[in-house]
Amino acid sequence: MLKILVKSGATFNIIATGYYQGLFLAFFLLIAILISLFSNSALASTKIISTRLWAGPEYTRLTLESNSPINYTLDTLDNPRKIIMNLEGVALTPALESLSGKVNKKDPFIQVARIERPKPHTLRLVLGLKTSVAPKTFTLDPMDGFGHRLVLDIYPPEEPAASNKKEDPLMTHGGEGNAARHPAAASNKKEDPLMALVQEFESRVPTKNNSHKQSGVLPTAFDRNPRKLSKTYIVAIDAGHGGKDPGAIGPNGTREKDVTLAIARKLKTSIDKEPNMRAVLIRDDDYFLPLEERRAKARRANADLFISVHADAVPRLQARGSSVYALSENGATSTTANWLAKKENESDLIGGVKLDNKDHYLKKTLIDLSLNATINDSIKLAGNVLSAISSINPLNKRNVEQAGFAVLKSPDIPSILVETAFISNPTEEEKLRSQAYQDKMANAITAGIKRYFAGSSVLAHTELVQAK
Repeated sequence: MLKILVKSGATFNIIATGYYQGLFLAFFLLIAILISLFSNSALASTKIISTRLWAGPEYTRLTLESNSPINYTLDTLDNPRKIIMNLEGVALTPALESLSGKVNKKDPFIQVARIERPKPHTLRLVLGLKTSVAPKTFTLDPMDGFGHRLVLDIYPPEEPAASNKKEDPLMTHGGEGNAARHPAAASNKKEDPLMALVQEFESRVPTKNNSHKQSGVLPTAFDRNPRKLSKTYIVAIDAGHGGKDPGAIGPNGTREKDVTLAIARKLKTSIDKEPNMRAVLIRDDDYFLPLEERRAKARRANADLFISVHADAVPRLQARGSSVYALSENGATSTTANWLAKKENESDLIGGVKLDNKDHYLKKTLIDLSLNATINDSIKLAGNVLSAISSINPLNKRNVEQAGFAVLKSPDIPSILVETAFISNPTEEEKLRSQAYQDKMANAITAGIKRYFAGSSVLAHTELVQAK
């Protein structure tokens, strides 16, 4: 009996020892897991709070919004085609996990998106591609309720033949053209495009021998004597706002982006009926375009005029009437014009676009050469359009207003911004929704453009094209 008890006690001790050893081992593993989790949490201090993926006809944009700046690297693979973004110290959040479900089948570039973890503290975003692309990234600081943003823009690749094409110096050094985006391509050119432009300018500026007095007219860089041209004038029509940027919203919910697109389409139809005139839509559907890209599209269309269509809005609901604006490089002509320009220029901030320009010096040189002349033409165009629309709606301002609208800053294309009515005024909001009013506005703008071409001098842009 005693032997049995001794054996039982020994067995119990063995079992107890094993139990405590197991318990200790489990406790140790738990501590290790907690330390690991704490370590990952501390190192992965950057959290993605929102992901936005938008695919348009020009490019695809991916935005990662976070609570702190994202430390990242970007690589591309050709076989298979991929974009790889390594995100250092970024936590895996539901917002990031949801990205794969946001890929649109109609996206021209992205086939699939997935998240991998190649290292303990590194997340890898892999974008499977349908075709070759040219990716571009930039970051944006927090503002207006948005956090830090890492933006990836995916463009189609540059055409190989593009480097052999003769480039327009205005496009190259205005920051809009191919060489501005790809400085390496520009360095292969034997000729300095800016110097060619300066020489062009100097050859056309009146000298002591050929000068002629022009009282009351801004100094111009090109001969603008009136003459008839056997050409078709191209009018670029820019429907303001679009996509993620709704513009102003009326008391009854009318969105400015919808009204401007409707009027722009009717304006194109009206212009296309005129002989020697053809219209192109900068935005032909509901998608976002940066202000710089709107100007660039007008240039690519070889436009002679640029008409930006908007619907005005101010906090005071009683404000009413239509207005026409031109660019000013010397300050706004009124407090209202200055406020409106600031509001419209914020469209790029909504879409996530950097407003600074690395080619500031070259751009400034170009503007000094030709912008004054273009502003002069823009004011003439604006005056004709303002006179025409006064027959269909009261004017908020009886004179052409000027301010620093970014969308109007094309050095070689006369450009105006038409505020068709106040969408913030309930009565005028109803007008803007009316098909009849939209038709009248489109026809009135067309009439103003016709008057401008009938009595105006030749455009600087046309002169440049003919000189080549």
